[in-house]
Amino acid sequence: MPSAPPITTNSIISITSLNRLVRECLESNFPLTWVGGEISNLTYAASGHVYFSLKDASAQVRCVMWRNRAQLLGWRLENGQKVEARALVSFYEPRGEFQLNIEAIRRAGQGDLFERFLRLKTKLESEGIFAPENKRPLPNFPRHLAIVTSPQAAALRDVLTTLHRRAPHLQITIFPTPVQGEGAGEKIAAAVNAANGSNCDAIILCRGGGSIEDLWAFNEECVARAIRASHIPVICGVGHETDFTIADFAADQRAATPTAAAELISPDRDALLGRLSELQRQLARRMERSLAERQQRIDWLASRLLHPAERLRQRGGELQGLGQRLQRALHQQNATCLLQLNNASRRLHTSRPQPDKQANQLAHLHYRLQSQASGQLSQQKAKLNSLAYGLKQLNPKAVLARGYALAIGPDGRAVRDAATLIPGNALKLSFAHGMAAVTVNQVVAATKAD
Repeated sequence: MPSAPPITTNSIISITSLNRLVRECLESNFPLTWVGGEISNLTYAASGHVYFSLKDASAQVRCVMWRNRAQLLGWRLENGQKVEARALVSFYEPRGEFQLNIEAIRRAGQGDLFERFLRLKTKLESEGIFAPENKRPLPNFPRHLAIVTSPQAAALRDVLTTLHRRAPHLQITIFPTPVQGEGAGEKIAAAVNAANGSNCDAIILCRGGGSIEDLWAFNEECVARAIRASHIPVICGVGHETDFTIADFAADQRAATPTAAAELISPDRDALLGRLSELQRQLARRMERSLAERQQRIDWLASRLLHPAERLRQRGGELQGLGQRLQRALHQQNATCLLQLNNASRRLHTSRPQPDKQANQLAHLHYRLQSQASGQLSQQKAKLNSLAYGLKQLNPKAVLARGYALAIGPDGRAVRDAATLIPGNALKLSFAHGMAAVTVNQVVAATKAD
């Protein structure tokens, strides 16, 4: 057994640390343990947790059962009950109190059966037998029910009374089987299998309340597997509200009591009749409204419907009106065409050739053309003479004819300034008639006065 952590004599620790060390020491040194005693000071808290004390003749200990554990209990604790609890020894630090955390609890003397119940429940749960996704929905309007129970069971009379009151039209088939005693589990499973061979819509497992030994047949593994193998939905109505069996977890629907099972599967006849009456009233109102709407449409269509003779008369009137419009259109078109023809005739008459008038006009135009041509010719001749005179004055040969000469220097250009020459330069002199080659002997520069 592990020892507690060492604490030096000189160290000072807080109360919180001390209580935590005590709790850790207790929880690490005491495994889960079965403890037996009598319940006292029982309190069901609003949070769902259960607080009580377990006592014997000489001592007592505070206990707490957390909500997630209490919900799985399946029966209600009472003061004075003799129980056996599987507990973890712990310590409540805020108040410094020693307590037991209860994991599971059973009535005293039922330890072996309860252990078998828990082991089988854990096994089947791990296999998915209780999985919610495998549950089959109950039929909304069943016609044929199977009841698996003992014909002598008092709960059967309550179930039949409830079914007859709520749904007297239901066909009911009872599959008799013992519900307690040696071999009852196998017979219940066989009855469930037999019910699956019928044309029933659902199966009710029916059995009244009792001790865990009385209900043990419904904790058998074969019953749970027969329920899960059924292709027909199964409702488990076994025991009282606080009684839980393996069959409750395996069934598609658990009912608190056999009577509650009958109420779950049977639709209330009065409620159905009331609903049917309401649907009939709604249907009648909708039919009346639909008929009124269709009658209104018939009236509207009838107002548009005409006798064939009346329709022919209307069409005759329309045809006559169209004929008149056609005649007016033709008259208007003829008048327009006649007007256009008259206009064209006038234009043709005005544009007809007139030789005498045209000859006079031609002679006049000829005279005007000759006059304008003579004037233009005289003007152009005078202008030409003026240009010729100016051109003659600009002719270099005319200058040379007056006794001037054109000197061409060694570079082939006309000599304009004597300063550009030097003695010895060869020049060409052009005259009005002929040319001569000369050599410069002396250059006389021009003065400013020149």
